[in-house]
Amino acid sequence: MTSTQKRLPGLAIVLLLLGPATGRSEHPVDHLHLSPGLTGLLQQEMQAIQRGMQSLIPAIASGDRQAIAETGDKIQHSYIMSQQLSAQHRQELQQLPPAFRALDQSFHRYAGMLAHAARMQNAEVVNFYFYKLTDACVACHSRFAANRFPDLAPADNHGEQHH
Repeated sequence: MTSTQKRLPGLAIVLLLLGPATGRSEHPVDHLHLSPGLTGLLQQEMQAIQRGMQSLIPAIASGDRQAIAETGDKIQHSYIMSQQLSAQHRQELQQLPPAFRALDQSFHRYAGMLAHAARMQNAEVVNFYFYKLTDACVACHSRFAANRFPDLAPADNHGEQHH
């Protein structure tokens, strides 16, 4: 077996892991129709998540497990949404597409796993779940918020994918 053949499985794994985060989706762009009140709460939540995600980078790089775990917990349990949702907003959320709800549930589950990995002092798994969080953001934004993130909108390239 040549050295190139030995490296191919590792390269394939890296490409598989990096593949989904390219910002391109095989799914069509869906538009969410939200009330102004829920839109405002969602925007506040997204801004809080953005700050949390940005704070994770130096925390991960410096091995600050406590900061990673605390941020993961905050993201998992939502910053604003769970605290300020009215019964009407909760009902409206239940009417959103199942794909959106599934992405949201996965995102929050990944945040919990990130926090758990930090508490278990497993830097490799922390990095994995940070990737999964980022990938979930890209997947959701490309499918449900392409108007706000046009660079993440699916390419119209007749099935050609360039990585």
